[in-house]
Parts: sequence; structure tokens; C-alpha cells
Amino acid sequence: MTDLSARIDAAVQSALNDKRIVGAVIAVMQDGQLAHQKAYGLADREAGRVMKETDIFRLASVTKPIATAAAMRMIELGKFGLTTPITDILPDFRPKLPDGSAPTITIRHLLTHTAGLSYDFMQPEAGPYNTLKVSTGIDGDLTTEETLSRIVAAGLSYPPGAAWLYSMAIDVLGCAMMKIEGTDLDGVVRKYITGPMGMKDTSFFVTDAARLVQPYSDLTPGLVRIGDNFKQPFVPGLAPINLGVSRAQNRNGFQGGGGCMNGTSGEVIRFLDTIRAGGGDILARESAQQMMSNQIGDLRVIFDPTGNTAFGFGGSIALNPTATGSRVSPGSWSWGGVWGHSWSVDQTRKTTILNLTNTTLEGMVGQLVRDVQAAVYG
Repeated sequence: MTDLSARIDAAVQSALNDKRIVGAVIAVMQDGQLAHQKAYGLADREAGRVMKETDIFRLASVTKPIATAAAMRMIELGKFGLTTPITDILPDFRPKLPDGSAPTITIRHLLTHTAGLSYDFMQPEAGPYNTLKVSTGIDGDLTTEETLSRIVAAGLSYPPGAAWLYSMAIDVLGCAMMKIEGTDLDGVVRKYITGPMGMKDTSFFVTDAARLVQPYSDLTPGLVRIGDNFKQPFVPGLAPINLGVSRAQNRNGFQGGGGCMNGTSGEVIRFLDTIRAGGGDILARESAQQMMSNQIGDLRVIFDPTGNTAFGFGGSIALNPTATGSRVSPGSWSWGGVWGHSWSVDQTRKTTILNLTNTTLEGMVGQLVRDVQAAVYG
């Protein structure tokens, strides 16, 4: 066992011992080579099923960089551009500001979460996304058309380009991509990303239920099993995140580009590291570099109270990681997923870290994330 693996083992075992997570698969690539990949704990606690490296996780927002990469490839091919108004593709998508105006929303606004859109969990319970029940259709209840119409009805929180707010922007972008390609989003992503990369287990629906990981929440001590219609508190004072496990096996559910894919550790880290290395066979180097560069100027990601985090395409950009307590290099690209995931791509050190766990919120923003990072950077 390498020193790196021993340090990661200790970090994950501590989380298991403290009952902060039920299980995980941790993977690290260094200079294009797989330096560590290992499964820990249980994939299903109640069934006593041991976690395996090939198990399939609900990816939540780990979907975003994959869908974003597909969009970047479509831009390369001239299907649309960063300045293309979304109404050129979806003519009826015209959400309004409180003053009644419907400003132009571009592809760039959608890619960067600066369109003025929101998420239900980024608003109070009385906010329009919650009263209108706007969500990613996590349980597959809404059609694409109904989802878009509800977002339009919910309106804009601010003028496009004026601020950064985590939102359903990539879900809207996914709908535009489907319209252009004449197929579902799974087909679009398979055409441009997962197909060329041989990511056979990365999709919007899971056919091999035996490998699907059961998720848990650290909402209560001892960790609670998540089913459908689970309410996960996230931002104090705002509505909870609505989680549901059925979506992963619903072939007919709304395919949200912001969070509805499923996949394995090995395939996802290979994808992320391909972007780090310049795009491989799926993207031009310029496109990959754009994804990993600040695309919002002086705006900042609101989840970082220190104001040292910007956003690229598909993930955040660490401007001053030391100020945020992170060990990654300045300019590193990262994000996570609410089912219990986090990832970082460090271009300077040529290091990619992927934590796929089955426990939220610990696996996304908890001590485990910091401990694994410390283990990797030694």
C-alpha cells in the first residue's frame, strides 16, 4: 500500500467509525494515472451489502460538468454560441423580472448560473419555486414542457448577468440541447461525451439495480435511510432540498442536466481528468480550459462567505483557496453533489480527486472532504 492510500484509508475509516458516512468510493488521479481507487463501508446498510468500486451512484450535481461538456462540444460544432439567446432555441422560455420585463438570457448566462433563475432550495418556503413546485422532477413526475413552463411562471430573481445564484440553469440548457438534437438528454450526452469515452454506466437511468447505491442522510444521529419525498435541510432559513430515490430507475422521468445522472467512480474521475488534461477526444483544449477558468468576472459564488470562489463552466474556481481552508492550488476547478459527493481538479498539481459517498451532507461539504484532500496533498 502506498503512503497516499494509507492516508486516504485513515481519513475514510475515521468517517465510518464516527458514523458520518455509510460507504464511499474514493478515487485520485495524478498526472493522468490512477493513484488510488477503493471502496469503503456499505452500499446498503440494511441489506448488509458491501460497497464495490463498480457500484453506481446517483450523481446529483456531478451531472453538471458532464452536461456542460456536451454543451461545449455543441458550441464547437456551431450548434449555438455563448451569446445565443435561449429564445432562439426555446421561443416560449421568457421568464420575467418583478417589473414585468423579460430580458435576454444567453447560453453563457445559463452555463454560469447568472441567468437570474433559482432552485427551490435557494428560496424560502414561500418563494415561487416552492409554491409552484418547480424542481428537477427528481421523482419523474414532470415532463420537460411542464418543467420549463413552471420555471417561466416562477420568474427571475435578478437581471441576467447581475449576480450568481445556484439554479436550474443547466436543466434549461439541457432542454435546449434536446431540442436541437431531437433526442432526449441521455442521447445528447451519449453522443458527445459518454459514448466516445466508453462511459457505459453513466446515464440518466439505471438498468442494473443490483449495483445502485442506497443513499443516507446525516440529518439525524446514526444516519437515516433516504427514500422518496425526503426533505434535506441545506441553507438555514431556506426551503429544504427535495430528494427522491425512484428517479434513478425511471426511464421516462425528466432528464435534468443539472442533477439527474447516475454513474461510477471510475468513469466519472476519468471524465474529470480528461478535462484537466485538455479535453482528450471529446473537447478542444480551448473549451476544456474555458470550463476550468473564471467565467463570471467579479461576481462570486454565494456559498463561499470569504468571497474567494468564482465559477467556470460546470464547476467553481478557487481564487484564494488558503482563505477558504482548502489545500488545492489557486485556479482549481471543483464542485459536488447533494447525494454526498465532491470533486476537485487541480491543474497546477495535475491532480483530480473524486469522493462519491452515499451520505449527505457529509460527503459533499463535511469533514471527510477536507480529510481526503489533506490525505492526498500529504
